[in-house]
Amino acid sequence: MTPTETAAAPAAGTRAMHTDTDRCVRAVQSKDARFDGWVFTAVTTTRIYCRPSCPVVPPKPQNMTFYPSAAACQQAGFRACKRCRPDTSPGSPEWNARADAVARAMRLIRDGVVDREGVPGLAARLGYSTRQVERQLRAELGAGPLALARAQRAQTARLLIETTPLPMADIAFAAGFSSVRTFNDTVREVFGLAPSELRERRKKGQGGPQTPGVIALRLPFRAPLNPDNLFGHLAATAVPGVEEWRDGAYRRTLQLPYGHGIVALSPRPDHIDCRLSLTDLRDLTHAISRCRWMLDLDADPVAVDERLSADPLLAPLVARAPGRRVPRTTDADEFAVRAVLGQQVSTAAARTHAARLVTAHGTPVDDPEGGLTHLFPTSEALAGLDPETLALPRSRRTTLTTLVAALADGTIKLGVDSDWDAARAQLLALPGFGPWTTEVIAMRALGDPDAFLPSDLGIKKAAQGLGLPHTPAALTARAAAWRPWRAYAVQHLWATDSHPINHLPNQAS
Repeated sequence: MTPTETAAAPAAGTRAMHTDTDRCVRAVQSKDARFDGWVFTAVTTTRIYCRPSCPVVPPKPQNMTFYPSAAACQQAGFRACKRCRPDTSPGSPEWNARADAVARAMRLIRDGVVDREGVPGLAARLGYSTRQVERQLRAELGAGPLALARAQRAQTARLLIETTPLPMADIAFAAGFSSVRTFNDTVREVFGLAPSELRERRKKGQGGPQTPGVIALRLPFRAPLNPDNLFGHLAATAVPGVEEWRDGAYRRTLQLPYGHGIVALSPRPDHIDCRLSLTDLRDLTHAISRCRWMLDLDADPVAVDERLSADPLLAPLVARAPGRRVPRTTDADEFAVRAVLGQQVSTAAARTHAARLVTAHGTPVDDPEGGLTHLFPTSEALAGLDPETLALPRSRRTTLTTLVAALADGTIKLGVDSDWDAARAQLLALPGFGPWTTEVIAMRALGDPDAFLPSDLGIKKAAQGLGLPHTPAALTARAAAWRPWRAYAVQHLWATDSHPINHLPNQAS
């Protein structure tokens, strides 16, 4: 085998990839960025771990060991490479493409649940014992929930060290550490540098002034990424006061566990520019996770495009716009309410209905840099609204009030830890919920990559124009070959129309 040989790209559903040594070695020798986040390379001679695409000269194969997570590398006594910074690689696509307990646990850990609620809280959300959760995570990731959360805390700390002038003590607690000593020890162990050394290195390499109170960072993704429908959809459906497109960025307010925030996200060729303003820095991990989730940044576009391109009628669409993502949401409950408001009405009408709810029931916020005015109202805030005040047909009023009551009292729980099939069944049992509303929530709020909307008017129109079957039953049968990526096929089919959701807004707007 020579360094020019490459490994086959990771495939959805691939588990224990780190055990295929030959494949991993080929990925490292070819510096294959497609494997970043899937597997980590630990070098036994230097005690350093890297991403497969690390720019340094590849180590000898006999000196490489492979792990499924950064936390497993750290537990084995390796520290992060200072060149490739493996801790900043995109997350494994596995956790977004699966709905089993391990994937749901990883999505919750990524959202900071272990830091806020501990391992018992994580287990309770999943409906398992702490021992079961520990065993399953160790079996697949080589590390338990505490170690995985510790690795994430270290990365959050590094972000705050390098992007803010905050005192180290404030950073320690904001990142979730229980003491400054633990913070110092962890940073030294993981990165091979003291917190003060990390900050000094950053000062030497940074350019331009920092804005006080704003955390500026780069969100990585796997290329390619097509921003058109991603940012186009978010901007075209933006609820006034909660979201806006301004100066080339999608901006919105965020309801977070400890407070609230405002984020501005701008697409760049190799990353997403992210500017966060938070009322409580303990929300940083959660806010970053929510933004990555909304923009579907941990997707594996190569695997998605390969599957969809196998259909000769979809292949030209994929070739024209590779790397389409599914635009999601930062809050599942919010999106469910908006999905009901959008039933059988135009995008403009849905925005108007949502804006009225925001004005009447949302929490006001200050936005010195733009025109955001409110947080979207929580389900608890909407649970007591008078249905007679809603400018909706009576049947839809019932649908909305029943939904918010179920969300407020916990009868229905929507989030990254949801069991997709169970959530569908619960939603379909509500009055006024049919397949379209349920599937759009599954796709954009729950993150099911295989959600499908065969009855959607835009999908039927696109299918007819492409020569695909356009009745729901026949199109569903044809779409079986697109699984498990039918939600991405939806984006390509929608994009055959000239609707604003399919186009990146004017950068000057």
